[in-house]
Amino acid sequence: MRHSSLMFRMLTVSAALLTLLWIADVRVFGQRTEDPELVRAFQLFHESKFTEAVPLLEKLATAYPDDPAVLEKYGFALYAATKSIRDPQTRKSMISRAKKALLRSQQLGNDSNLLKAGLEGVASADRETAFSRNKEAEELMHQGETAYVQGELDKATAAYTRAFALDPQLYEAPLFAGDMYFKKKEWDKAAEWFAKAIAIDPDRETAHRYWGDALMMGQNKREDSRQKFVDAIVAEPYNRRSWVGLTQWAQQYSVRLGHPRIIPPGNVSPLKDNKMTITLDSNSMDDKGDGSSAWVVYGLSRAAWQTEKFAKKFPNEKSYRHSLPEESDALKSVVQSVKLQMKEGRIKQLDPMLAGLIKLHDEQLIEPYVLFAMTDQGIAEDYAAYRKTNRDRLRTYLLEYVSSIQ
Repeated sequence: MRHSSLMFRMLTVSAALLTLLWIADVRVFGQRTEDPELVRAFQLFHESKFTEAVPLLEKLATAYPDDPAVLEKYGFALYAATKSIRDPQTRKSMISRAKKALLRSQQLGNDSNLLKAGLEGVASADRETAFSRNKEAEELMHQGETAYVQGELDKATAAYTRAFALDPQLYEAPLFAGDMYFKKKEWDKAAEWFAKAIAIDPDRETAHRYWGDALMMGQNKREDSRQKFVDAIVAEPYNRRSWVGLTQWAQQYSVRLGHPRIIPPGNVSPLKDNKMTITLDSNSMDDKGDGSSAWVVYGLSRAAWQTEKFAKKFPNEKSYRHSLPEESDALKSVVQSVKLQMKEGRIKQLDPMLAGLIKLHDEQLIEPYVLFAMTDQGIAEDYAAYRKTNRDRLRTYLLEYVSSIQ
């Protein structure tokens, strides 16, 4: 798998997000629209003419040293403009100034996705790698980046498409070409190129998310865009950027995102010196006729994984970790206990949390729930293997539970 360079990380903020941010700027900073230089600088930024915007934004950053929006755009534009700079010392200086401006914007309370992308970019600026092993394709990608930051979209598009022809496995080439078509509001062309990037690697989130942006921002297709944003999360659920699209979609269409509320009333301490502690909520041990006494088996099941089951399931791993099979097995054991109580007529009124757990179980969605709502470092290690054969279940959970529009 090829790695991206500076501009790819910078472009994790898509053209659609820049559009959203421009609209927000007009609303929030409308009181300064009498300043023609500010309006011009923000417009250039919105048009992706970062190189041209830098001197204006630098002047504005001096005039408005406590304005988080100005500092954010100055820092980000500096960061973007470094791609057209070949001298390493000049570039290093620009990165340093960009970081200072972005951090100052953050200190002033800014927490936008644009700011986060800029900070991630400057932090990784020293770890850049090549786009392609094909030297001509590599050079074309850099030409495209330089054209993009100067606002020359047609020239950038041509460079990216030629790079893709030379290296058909170069993910960033169709991704960037699609984003240029988005900027030009050629929605079908944008979709065509995002699809090419996804065909190269469906387990990278960016092309899914950019396609969702085009469907939502460009065409107001609520359901189609939701599908693409969900695909982005399925591709890389533990990447903060993967959730940006669905979060913005929820805001756009007034949909509340969330997971079912299932909180096991107890805990199991990590195994140490062949000993462990199972903590149980005293309320769960009482037979209240709502099924909550079934939670007793949750801790017992997890304890069995720590003492014997994990080693059998993962014989090649040297030490125990919390895993997807462990958590899923423990939750399923609770369901089995509740169903037994129901069969025996001991349930008077089922606890709503347990009712939700049973519904997940019967729909075969406990594993997706664990992977998305209960994940930790150990469980996350099992995600890729589960996704290979269960992508549809992951999508179903995100569509029918997390982002349900009913």
